[in-house]
Amino acid sequence: MALMPVDEALAAVLAGARGLDVEMVALEDAHRRVLARDLAALRTQPPQPMSAMDGYAVRAADVAAPPATLRVIGEIAAGRPATMGIGAGEALRIFTGGVVPAGADAVVLQEDTVRNGDHVTVNESVRTGRHIRPAGVDFREGQVLLHQGRRLNDRDLALAAGMNHAALPVYRLPRLALLATGDELVMPGTAPAPGQIVYSNGYALRALAEAEGAEVINLGIAADTLEATRAAIRQARDLGVDLLVTTGGASAGDHDLVKEALEAEGTQIAFWKIAMRPGKPMMHGHLGAMRVIGLPGNPVSSYVCAVLFMVPLIRALSGMSDPMHVREPALLGADLAANDTREDYLRAHLARDDAGRQVATPVDSQDSSLLARLAAAQALIVRPAHAPAAQAGSSCIILKLPL
Repeated sequence: MALMPVDEALAAVLAGARGLDVEMVALEDAHRRVLARDLAALRTQPPQPMSAMDGYAVRAADVAAPPATLRVIGEIAAGRPATMGIGAGEALRIFTGGVVPAGADAVVLQEDTVRNGDHVTVNESVRTGRHIRPAGVDFREGQVLLHQGRRLNDRDLALAAGMNHAALPVYRLPRLALLATGDELVMPGTAPAPGQIVYSNGYALRALAEAEGAEVINLGIAADTLEATRAAIRQARDLGVDLLVTTGGASAGDHDLVKEALEAEGTQIAFWKIAMRPGKPMMHGHLGAMRVIGLPGNPVSSYVCAVLFMVPLIRALSGMSDPMHVREPALLGADLAANDTREDYLRAHLARDDAGRQVATPVDSQDSSLLARLAAAQALIVRPAHAPAAQAGSSCIILKLPL
């Protein structure tokens, strides 16, 4: 059976994936949540013309030929607008954020003036509108400034607050169940018996999922029996999670039971085995409303597949309008041999050359069991199937790994 290309597999994983239920959350709880509706300003900012500096509100015509002496008739502080306007030959002391009074069309800086009692001498001319923030210069009531599908960053929260929103409509965060399989696995901190290995995959997968906003439920490690694996799958289904992610047991050996267990529970398998390295035995399917991603057991394969497939799916279920990873250009830091029939994802170090360009150099071994090399890498070099040999210094495409 021909292996499914990576782009087709990703399209299958994301097919029909969209934002989950909508809920209102307090503004302070909305960081990195995804907007479920366009957000319009509830007010105009600033609502009136405001002074951008400390100084004096004047008529520009009165100070066109400095020095010009004006009578100071009062003071305006932020939050305390003046009750009077100014006429010819008059000025009002004004502070940053103060509402520009009627009759004034400019603000002169206080350092360009000399104050003497209730008079001020202006030593620099100003043009009309100088140091004044017009009403609505930032935004106006009704203007849509944040759009559905946007993951809210810290600056977005400040903007939403300025727009006068105390709560925001966002998509519910996906719930993900994480299941490991394998009699050989023991938990960190224990002494492995002969033939056993310390379980590591779940820690990276949980961190990846939680960094994308998913709520992760750890189902632990299922024994290498069909019934134990089926029972764990049923537990995930009964919990009503949106996504079950398994790790291990996805290959074709006698003890690789995940696919058999999933099918026995009624899972519709969309694909099993894809044309990529590392990660060939990855699978995907649906068990009712629950989506399933079956990751390989080798730690590098598990992680790379999670980055490429699990992360975009979580983003899509979170409501992001564009869940895809950003791929960037770089230069190769070493020669590469021609590639075979599988798309390759080479773990690589990143550096900058003298011209400031990104240089990606593959780590010294690409074996899918080597955690130390994975931890030391900052990016994946993406090589298409059948890519010809490439020399150091030639262009390549990279996908940066999470920091």
